[in-house]
Amino acid sequence: MKDFQYITNAHPAYIENLYNDFIKNPESVDAEMRNFFEGFDFAVSNYNGNGNGKPAATNGVTADKAQTDTVQLDKEFNVYQLILAYRRKGHLIASTNPIRERKDRKANLGLENFGFSEADLSTEFESGKFVGLGKTSLKNIVSHLQRCYTTHVGVEFSAINSRRKRDWIINAVEHTMLEPLSLEQKKRILQKLNEGVMFEKFLHTKYIGQKRFSLEGGETTIAALDAIINTASANNVQEVVIGMAHRGRLNILANIMGKTYENIFNEFEGTATPDTTMGSGDVKYHLGYSSEVETDLGNKINLKLCPNPSHLEAVDPVVVGFARSKADVLYNSDFDKILPILIHGDASVAGQGVVYEVLQMCNLKGYYTGGTIHFVINNQIGFTTDFEDARSSDYCTSIAAMVKAPVLHVNGDDPEMVVKAVQIATKYRQEFNSDIFVDMVCYRKHGHNEGDEPKFTQPQLYALIDKHLNPREVYTQYLIQNGEADAQELAKEMEKKFLADLQERLDEVKQHPLPYTFQKPELWWKSLRKAAPLDFETSPVTAISETNFKLLFDGLMKWPADFKPLRKVEKLLQDKIKLYNDEHKVDWATAELMAYGSLLIEGKDVRMSGQDVQRGTFSHRHAILRDENNNNEYSRLDHFTEMQAPFRIYNSLLSEYAVLGFEYGYSMANPNALVIWEAQFGDFCNGAQTMIDQFIVAAETKWQRMNGVVMLLPHGYEGQGPEHSSARMERFLQMCAELNIVITNITTAANFFHALRRQLCWSFRKPLINFSPKANLRHPGSYSSASDFTNGKFKEVIDDVFVNDAAEVKKILFCSGKIYFDLAERQQKENRKDVAIVRLEQIYPIPQKQLDELYSKYSKAIWHWVQEEPLNMGAASFLRMNLKNINFFIISRVQSASTATGYAKIHAKEQAEIIDTAFSI
Repeated sequence: MKDFQYITNAHPAYIENLYNDFIKNPESVDAEMRNFFEGFDFAVSNYNGNGNGKPAATNGVTADKAQTDTVQLDKEFNVYQLILAYRRKGHLIASTNPIRERKDRKANLGLENFGFSEADLSTEFESGKFVGLGKTSLKNIVSHLQRCYTTHVGVEFSAINSRRKRDWIINAVEHTMLEPLSLEQKKRILQKLNEGVMFEKFLHTKYIGQKRFSLEGGETTIAALDAIINTASANNVQEVVIGMAHRGRLNILANIMGKTYENIFNEFEGTATPDTTMGSGDVKYHLGYSSEVETDLGNKINLKLCPNPSHLEAVDPVVVGFARSKADVLYNSDFDKILPILIHGDASVAGQGVVYEVLQMCNLKGYYTGGTIHFVINNQIGFTTDFEDARSSDYCTSIAAMVKAPVLHVNGDDPEMVVKAVQIATKYRQEFNSDIFVDMVCYRKHGHNEGDEPKFTQPQLYALIDKHLNPREVYTQYLIQNGEADAQELAKEMEKKFLADLQERLDEVKQHPLPYTFQKPELWWKSLRKAAPLDFETSPVTAISETNFKLLFDGLMKWPADFKPLRKVEKLLQDKIKLYNDEHKVDWATAELMAYGSLLIEGKDVRMSGQDVQRGTFSHRHAILRDENNNNEYSRLDHFTEMQAPFRIYNSLLSEYAVLGFEYGYSMANPNALVIWEAQFGDFCNGAQTMIDQFIVAAETKWQRMNGVVMLLPHGYEGQGPEHSSARMERFLQMCAELNIVITNITTAANFFHALRRQLCWSFRKPLINFSPKANLRHPGSYSSASDFTNGKFKEVIDDVFVNDAAEVKKILFCSGKIYFDLAERQQKENRKDVAIVRLEQIYPIPQKQLDELYSKYSKAIWHWVQEEPLNMGAASFLRMNLKNINFFIISRVQSASTATGYAKIHAKEQAEIIDTAFSI
């Protein structure tokens, strides 16, 4: 919505000229001006009296009248401008703060800004029709606008370009929100407020001084979520996935999710046992939950609250990824049926960059979820930081404008308005499948936690809060003082019920848990088991039949007759065919795609995303081909069988944190999906360190949640400098414990094929972090024979086939990944039969038994671990600490603060020294 202030202050004749332009060609004027003129046939028919739809003559005796008409048209336009200004800027003066006066945001909505004075208030204007009032006085128009836009809700939607969306919002605000709630709705609100306040009083009485991150001051959240869920269910939603931080989480678990008080205070007392409700082994306010509740209309709806760490907003991409996965697997990608809700804090939604990343995903093909409802519990403070120090923007939700999402700012002490706002938000999401924000301005009754003293830093604010009634008391008083007789009676009745229910909770009257029906993906999860050490002594067979090998290989190498791939790509594929026909071998890229295809034809799902993954950073994958004539896409993996699922591969936005979080969430929802995230270079994964530390390596221990997500991290020292050499293997290995993840550094195409297939062949799920090749993607030594795909399984350790007699071997060089090819080249060049090179393809869990067997086999040899990385990086320290029964020396680069040199000559010298030392020591 544009600001037409420059027109408001223009000469009246300017408006008339615009109107004349409109008469000649409506498309020649701005859309807002066109909207104004379309509604003003009265400007001709009423004032000119000719009724012919053309401007009045301006000659002879009609000149004075024409001048009068022009002035009148100008005033009408000013009224129209006033209406637009309230729609655009009314939120700046809305009474949304329950505690204190708002800052002056210079809304400039006074009459004088539109060429009017108090004297004009009784004048009637046709522009009243633009707010549904017809011809009426300026006073009525202003009063109506203030009622719609400046009371307890402020609506921010000027970033929206879509006329349809704007009209929908305007109608919702100027009509729907003005409709009174029924007595039944008021009762529901009061019941939810009762429950919210009662829960906090119960915990405050029962567990004095314990951290619970209470919702006090923001209890209207409970009524809001209840209204979202009921409205969503009435509009085709079957499942709601919620992500939130710790504040208010326990209250939501009890009063929205239906978790019993008994279960919750078992967690307070540390007596809870791990179960299937998304977790244990973490503090109580991080746990997730699943439930099936009945809405106000009697519908059943599935609710999921995702587990989360203390890292604020980190759960956001996990929630949207989880929702996308469920939509794909359970609802046939009908996004109307599953609704993600992200509950933000005001400080974190403004301050955490992952919010921006997640929001940037909302309209992208690979990450679309049909819109997210963002509900902000706006406490006006972050721990001890005032909002003036926490953001530069007017609002904590100003980021919404980036994706043209509307924001409803609403006073948390007005539960009726909050409920109306979230109902509109939910309907908007269902109507337009777009993101929308609700910013509920409230307060935090205590400090950051219940043991914290907020008056140390905000004495004035907390002096106000101390005197302030809670939302339940505010609403009860409002109904008693302002409600109809039946509403007053309801308030008194609910007050008695509140006291009785609270006493019942304090007396520990047993609650009955809600019944729960497991969904299909949840049953798949239940069919899996926890991994045991024995599972990692050897891998399951993951070979495919020769028939399927041929189906997959041939299918990858063809395209439709009317499709013309780029000539270079066509040659690449012809070379792969030639390699197979001449040597019966398969290269790395083909093996990878065959692994995905083999799972697809077995009825599994495969999804991959990351920066440039369709082609591959190193131009090796070419999963999607482009027609050189029309740019049409052709997916090489979508046409093996008619029954297979599509291969879901998406080039991601340039984000690591949110994209990896999304893929983790996608994998969390469906154990029968192989979900892969590939970093452009392995180094860049540290942009997603929060997801790695808090979710990938620890979720199974903290929350009893398995996950089979795969991370492909290009890794290897090739002289490309500090940022393109190391994927920081040492960091991942440092976090290895309790069989939590799998770390591989693979050298052959077939072994990579088996590693990918193994992810879904196991009867449990583990994240796989694979340190993948770059230059060696095309190394002939990485090619594998066709028989390696139709026989066998993943090899954790690969023995040396070059040496003939183990008794002659004096030295073992055991290594992992790219360095093997440099060592093997020297070994073969010098025909060193006294040196055996053993490849450690899986570094964690350590294949101890297989290594012990080789240690016995080469009993006369001295063992050396050889790595490209500096001594303080790579696997050296991990192996030194964890590898049992084997004594070994270490050959590596010297310790370094940086991962690699930036100079090609120094790199080559260092690399040569490693190889020379390995063979001469």
